[in-house]
Amino acid sequence: MRRGTLLGRDGERRLLAGLVEQAAAGSGGAVVLLGPPGIGKSTLVAEAAARAADHGVRVVTAVGVESEEDVPCSGLHQLVHQLRDGVEDLPGPQRAALRAAVGLTDEVVPDLYLVGLAALTLLSDAAARTPLLVVLEDAHWMDRASLDVLGFVARRIESDPLAVLAVTRGTDDRLGGAGLPVLQLEPLTEETSARLLDEVAPDLGPQVRRRLLAEAAGNPLALTELPAALRAVGGAYALTPGPLPLTERLERTFTARVSRLPPPTRTVLLLAALNGDGTPAECLDAASRQLGVPLDATTLGPAVEAGLVEDGGIAFRHPLVRSALHHAATTAERRAAHAALAEVLHDQPDRQAWHRAAGADGPDEQVAQDLDSTAGRALRRGGVAVALAALRRAADLTSDPSARADRLLRAAELALESGQADVAAHLLTRARSLDLSVWDQARAAWVGSALLEGVHGDGTASAELAETAVTIAAGGEPGLGLRMLWSAVLHCFWGDPGPAARTRVAAAADRMPVRADNAELVALRAFCAPVERGRDVLEPLARQLGRSAPDAEGDQLLGGAAVTVGAPALATRLTGRSLDVLRAQGRLSMLTRALCAHAAGATRLGDVRAALLAADESADLARETGQPLVHAMVDAVRAQLAAVCGDPRAEAWAAEAERVALPAGARTVLSIVQTARGQAALCQGRYGDAFAHLHRVFDPADPSFHPWLRFYALAELVEAGVRSGSTGPARALVRDLAPLEALAPSPALLCGLRLARALLAPQDAAEPLFRAALDAAPFDWPFERARVQLALGGWLRRQRRPAESRAVLQAACETFDALGASAWAERARQELRAAGASSPRQDPAAVDGLTPTELHVAQLAAQGLTNREIGERLYVSPRTVGTHLQRMFPKLGVASRGELAAVLRTTTHAAPHDATYATDVG
Repeated sequence: MRRGTLLGRDGERRLLAGLVEQAAAGSGGAVVLLGPPGIGKSTLVAEAAARAADHGVRVVTAVGVESEEDVPCSGLHQLVHQLRDGVEDLPGPQRAALRAAVGLTDEVVPDLYLVGLAALTLLSDAAARTPLLVVLEDAHWMDRASLDVLGFVARRIESDPLAVLAVTRGTDDRLGGAGLPVLQLEPLTEETSARLLDEVAPDLGPQVRRRLLAEAAGNPLALTELPAALRAVGGAYALTPGPLPLTERLERTFTARVSRLPPPTRTVLLLAALNGDGTPAECLDAASRQLGVPLDATTLGPAVEAGLVEDGGIAFRHPLVRSALHHAATTAERRAAHAALAEVLHDQPDRQAWHRAAGADGPDEQVAQDLDSTAGRALRRGGVAVALAALRRAADLTSDPSARADRLLRAAELALESGQADVAAHLLTRARSLDLSVWDQARAAWVGSALLEGVHGDGTASAELAETAVTIAAGGEPGLGLRMLWSAVLHCFWGDPGPAARTRVAAAADRMPVRADNAELVALRAFCAPVERGRDVLEPLARQLGRSAPDAEGDQLLGGAAVTVGAPALATRLTGRSLDVLRAQGRLSMLTRALCAHAAGATRLGDVRAALLAADESADLARETGQPLVHAMVDAVRAQLAAVCGDPRAEAWAAEAERVALPAGARTVLSIVQTARGQAALCQGRYGDAFAHLHRVFDPADPSFHPWLRFYALAELVEAGVRSGSTGPARALVRDLAPLEALAPSPALLCGLRLARALLAPQDAAEPLFRAALDAAPFDWPFERARVQLALGGWLRRQRRPAESRAVLQAACETFDALGASAWAERARQELRAAGASSPRQDPAAVDGLTPTELHVAQLAAQGLTNREIGERLYVSPRTVGTHLQRMFPKLGVASRGELAAVLRTTTHAAPHDATYATDVG
């Protein structure tokens, strides 16, 4: 590359030099280099690679190729091959997942995020031996699975001598959109463009020089290649006249060179352009078959002389050479080339299938079947996007309507799974244009419901879908039936389909032909009708704790169901025991939901530290795994935690959750948002505002209404009503909810009703009601007991019984302090001061100065886990774990990890329930 092409790039060069030097010095980073073709990305990368070599940094490179986009983990395979010596040193599950992902074994990839952890460990271990620069060239052509894995890695390199430099075109923002820093390359200035043109073509006449500057538009490749094209035609300005996109004009300059090559050379180059990262031997073999004459490496000599490929192989000098070859060839020539490549790739069925499909000129069932098999292998390797592409192309090549419908519907389901709603809708329309069987009509109805209804609508479609699900399950497909039923049930959970639809969905769940103790069925009933099926749900939920066989997926579902039915202590036990298993399996999407449910349960228990830890991790993973509604739920939970702690960020969290949930009609999130606002106002003494916020959760006409999450807000609503003069409406709400007490023995409802009745009782009848509420408060719900003690202590003080008042208020204050519920502890202190007792505010515990990640690392280190084991749990590198430990030691006042257990014991509350996050993840 000419040195002049780096003119005007001083800032970009400094940034990339800093990235390399940072890796050489022992800390990591990542940059996405973004810009149009020819803007100078490859030249900058070449200089960064040269600088890396000068600093003793090893460079490993993967190149995205257009024809390899549909081969799952093909880009990752290039990196793994260069680092293959370290694969055997990976922990067993990671090693198996990585080998399966890159096609070294035919095993099923358990989860692509486990592959990500394996790739992180592999790169981190390699960088520990020699600092590493990973270059991803032409990432816009890299397969989706590889980008997901490498984006996962790049977000986690912090303390490793490892840098990632990705190069992609301006229209592709998959890595930048995944949260990586982006360096956008802009066109050169007019002055710099003129300097560069004068350097590469000093003898141009003024008129030609002006035109070239105008057409190059600051693009360095254009400024160097257009003059070369001009010289090639003898000095006359014979470039294509008229307005053409710059990329196409540059392609044509390369095409002109290709057209002057001997036919065998052109044939080999076209095969190379279509063969991805295939070997020169494959291309020469295919060309020999296609032309009927033996060819060898000397065939490429003219292409090297023309400056199209590098000497010693078939590495194109610029990606636009590949594009030029592709677009210059006729359709017939490309088909013939693909057919020739398919012949030589007989031992690589996936690549062969794609080449055969590209060479097909009409329906071909055998090729369609080959692509269908490719889709299956892609799914086993975690390549959902590749499987989707394979099924779509297979459907195009399928003539039988029944087989085509099946492939279109399977593709639509995969599009839904990968968040491509528009693609799913298009595929569903194509499928519905065919004569569908009853079975396929049901599948189409499920996809259509997931696409169109969401959490909106009157619920009729959800009820009909639930009833169809029972029919499908009874017909021998319980798995599909349960999936369809979940779509209907989630409408009941997130939205409000109305009582009639909810009754029909619940009845369908009752008729589902699976065992009554099936964890998924128990969770389904809880999510769709926790009030109507209260007794039928709570007992099976509690029995699940005694199950000996591990079932992380079932525990995650059941934990969320337990929160829904008002049993937060049970919820944290169920979700807590699923977390380690889900981490080990790399099932981060499910782990995100389990952590969200864990945070929700711990928040209701008042277990602030455990809830904050789970909520923060869940929020990070929700962003990573693309679950916006779960992220909104976590933000709502964080708003509630902030309210409990007196954190001024409560409203900011609430507003962010509301921003996502309101247009989606996610009543579950909106209900928690209003509860958080009500609790914040209550703790600040703004009782009228608190009542107004909380009343919305109980108003069926309000989007924040939720038929069972309101149980958690009942006691606060009544207290706010009594203190703000709204006793009448509060009393009416208690009267309306009272009949549910016999129907749904929800701990949240029962506790709320008992305390509400005491708060509303006449003075001469209140004390026994307060005592009864305290006696009935579950011992595994310490926050609830402390809340009753606070209310009782305040009542005793107002009855001029200060000594008795101080005893229960002090107990409440100590519990709130231990839980970290600072705002409630301050309320108890105010009552204590009014009762004549001093209760100084506690200094924050040392652990409260840690970030959530530092606290999590501290807990795991205190249990004796090594840095490597902690890294496996938290999906970070061992060096990053070590950095967190170094940062936290001064905060905790310790000198070694051996002291952590004692420090954490003195600052972690001794609540009677066993749902603390430290215990659950241990």
